[in-house]
Amino acid sequence: MKMKYSLFFLIYVTYASAFAQLPEGFVYVEHAIPDLKVELRYYTSNNFVGSPVKGYESNKLILTEATTKALKLVHEALQKQNLCLMVYDGYRPQQAVNHFVLWARKLNDTINKHIFYPNVKKRNLFKAGYIASKSGHSRGSTLDLTIINANTGEPLDMGSPYDFFGEASWVDFDRITDKQKANRQLLQSIMLKHNFRNYPKEWWHFTLRSEPFPDTYFDFPIK
Repeated sequence: MKMKYSLFFLIYVTYASAFAQLPEGFVYVEHAIPDLKVELRYYTSNNFVGSPVKGYESNKLILTEATTKALKLVHEALQKQNLCLMVYDGYRPQQAVNHFVLWARKLNDTINKHIFYPNVKKRNLFKAGYIASKSGHSRGSTLDLTIINANTGEPLDMGSPYDFFGEASWVDFDRITDKQKANRQLLQSIMLKHNFRNYPKEWWHFTLRSEPFPDTYFDFPIK
């Protein structure tokens, strides 16, 4: 019995220590929304860089506590329509942003250009605003997400892929089907209703209004 208790305590301490590393005001979202679908693209090679990005050491979604509370309300509202959220990115370490900057300077590294930026020359990514030295994601209250079918897990058709660099990703892009427009509008309306604001050039990108750390860019890794 004593051995079992000691083992349990060791597991608990290890678990607690791992989560205690987050700065005050940040949480692992899975604790509050355990059935949320998370697919951190920068933890994988399925992104515009074409490889895992520095600072993404786990497929764990981290956000500020305030953002998590608002996101939970969105998720619960969608579940009433047999829909769910799929999150592609949340808190992003500054080291990951630095990784993007260094990658953008390597003009010959274009492995996933045909998927994510087919109509933009890589040397123009900075000028066009697709790559920057700072990101709102590093403040912990910005996230990228879409809506999926709760039964199949399939994302709703939004008219362009996530992280596509081009006008097709603009919220008000008109050359898409009525169904795609309706899907975008559903995402926009439910996020805005729960106190998020959108970035007009990325249908998937939202930031909590009155975010708790508007001037702080964090750099702790995602573990």
